Amino acid sequence: MITVIKKNPQGEALFSYQGEVLAATSRTCIIRAFWTWPDRDLGYARFETGDCFTEYYYTDRWFNIFAIAGKDGQRKGWYCNIAEPAVIQDDRIEQVDLFLDVWVDRQGRVQVLDEDEFQAATNLSATQRHGAREGLQALLEMVAHREGPFAEIGS
Repeated sequence: MITVIKKNPQGEALFSYQGEVLAATSRTCIIRAFWTWPDRDLGYARFETGDCFTEYYYTDRWFNIFAIAGKDGQRKGWYCNIAEPAVIQDDRIEQVDLFLDVWVDRQGRVQVLDEDEFQAATNLSATQRHGAREGLQALLEMVAHREGPFAEIGS
């Protein structure tokens, strides 16, 4: 098991949870975790107790990707956090969240979320803002080209 620690832009821990490492390289860690919080309806998706999250963390990319499937195994979509590159250690993954999020549905339709929160954030450094914009662009290109976890779009 590995602990995931989500941090705010100042590096303070917001929350943590555990997952099982499925694969790891020097630049990537893929884990499986399950939604254990109360059900949450986001309007575009509903996260429910027992949903399976296959999570992709990168040390050289400004985002992570969560491929989400329901308890029945059916893909719900992909939730992506624009974040600083992950710090991956043997027992934990730490990542600084930069407010922007992206939802990709099963057909590949994209919604960029929380742009107003990102724009209004006064606690982001110039480096974080620049990295977030580049990360968002790189992520949208992955979706458009059906790369990596997005190869399953439409299937």
